[in-house]
Amino acid sequence: MALDDSLPSLLAGVVDTHEAELVGLRRDLHAHPELSWAETRTTDVVARRLEEIGWRVTRLPRTGLVAELGTGDRVVGLRADIDALPVQDATDDPWRSVTPGVAHACGHDVHTTALVGAALALTEASRRGRLPGRVRLFFQPAEEVMPGGAVHLMKLGYLDDVERIFALHCDPGVDVGRVGLRLGPLTSAADRVEVRLEGSGGHTSRPHLTGDLTFALAKVTTELPAVLSRRMDPRAGVSVVWGIVRAGAAPNVIPDHGSLSGTVRILDAVAWADCEKLVREVVHEIVRPYGVRAHVDYQRGVPPVVNESVSNRILAQSVLDALGDRGQVVAPQSLGGEDFGWYLDQVPGAMMRLGTRTPGGTTYDLHQGNLRIDERAIAIGARLLAGAAVLALREA
Repeated sequence: MALDDSLPSLLAGVVDTHEAELVGLRRDLHAHPELSWAETRTTDVVARRLEEIGWRVTRLPRTGLVAELGTGDRVVGLRADIDALPVQDATDDPWRSVTPGVAHACGHDVHTTALVGAALALTEASRRGRLPGRVRLFFQPAEEVMPGGAVHLMKLGYLDDVERIFALHCDPGVDVGRVGLRLGPLTSAADRVEVRLEGSGGHTSRPHLTGDLTFALAKVTTELPAVLSRRMDPRAGVSVVWGIVRAGAAPNVIPDHGSLSGTVRILDAVAWADCEKLVREVVHEIVRPYGVRAHVDYQRGVPPVVNESVSNRILAQSVLDALGDRGQVVAPQSLGGEDFGWYLDQVPGAMMRLGTRTPGGTTYDLHQGNLRIDERAIAIGARLLAGAAVLALREA
């Protein structure tokens, strides 16, 4: 299934020729981040460049776009997410965000730029008659919100005739020049839960005359994760972590309302299907003795990303063609959520972890304002995506 010796060199040569342009594009996108469903400028910048090189571009009804090149019945998809996060850019780079409180703290600027680079390489492959089918690019909005842009694109039908789809995600824990691959589950399912409690309120000197709402809220905070760990198969890897807990305004007043919000993450897709019902049941069981009422808002988010075997093998071959024997490392399964999982519920595909750490340098974390990436990763990602698309179209 490997590409002939000349094609990886062709793809790499095109990307290398445009590397300075791609780095400049990434810095421009990084400086002008846009939140989910507001990626207007990003959409315009990408659409103009793709139209310049001959791709058939369709702008989506809100933000984002799809673009296609080639002919024939077979279609392979490549996806990048384009939205940023409500995080303050904490770097002092010249290309740091100019939008207060918004930053590309998850590397989506890199994903977008790498896919533009892949488009440049695939354009040349097509011009030389080396593209045996159609490639469809998904510049997807709103990955960072639920239910997210993946569901939106699927409802519009853009995945219906795609036979296989690929994506990458920055991994600041892996050195640049290395790519993490994993057969099977790569990420977890990720849901959001908010629990609101209501009671009569009262004085802290007389908790027996009212529902002690704050105490009940604390019990939910600690006991829901504990109970789920005993009511669900431990191999499912259920993790409940609270990000917001609110109640009260005075130390001697039992409040009449309070809330907590967090995430529920599950490694196993089967357990994911049962989790919402159990969470609702357990919350009500926990608060019942305390005389307060519970309202549970449970929002199913994304399924796990499960890399399919043939698609994962295609990515492995693309890594081998582009980076040689030492380019591939084993990616651990993450508890992070990624709406690429929705695509893989419908068609075979796989996601790779693109190393972005400078060897010997600082290990950053995603969703943090100080995130920095080694920009050599951009060209590598472009070569890998382009190679995977051609390999998939050649797959019998």
